[in-house]
Amino acid sequence: MDGDAHALIRVAVAENGTVTYLVESPPESLPPVRLRDLVAAWEAARAAAHAAAWGSARLFRFRRADGSLTELALADADACCWAGAVDLTAGMHTSHGLSLFLRLLALVDLLARERWAAPLFRLTGGGAELDPALLRAAATAPLNRDARFDDPPFRALVAARLPAPGAALLASGACA
Repeated sequence: MDGDAHALIRVAVAENGTVTYLVESPPESLPPVRLRDLVAAWEAARAAAHAAAWGSARLFRFRRADGSLTELALADADACCWAGAVDLTAGMHTSHGLSLFLRLLALVDLLARERWAAPLFRLTGGGAELDPALLRAAATAPLNRDARFDDPPFRALVAARLPAPGAALLASGACA
């Protein structure tokens, strides 16, 4: 899957090493990806983080049909590390590689802000262990205009893996 037909992506590198991606379509137009590709990108990002292979700052400029832009700036060391790993393994100059990376970032963002997702992952000394349903959903759920996952549609994709409402209360004996 080369993905180049979906979006023209130009890449520029500044003298300070900052990498800028000029994308001729909005984030929500990026294609879904294969689960195995997302898993490989996740593993590459984890390996780069363990190796402390910190990457360059990244800027993303997505052009909309009306000419307006959605801009994202990545300066966080971990996110830059992940970007470097995905760029090396999948090539973020393609819509497929860019979609892989943004889906990883959107998944981490969703896990950080949505409490309902907590039963589907576990943080360990070696990193995060994710329920496979999270990765399947991240591979196929649409990105929104801000390159994030919207909560209701994403949650619907993993609903079968979530505990029933009130299950935590019953398990703790709070309802007894």
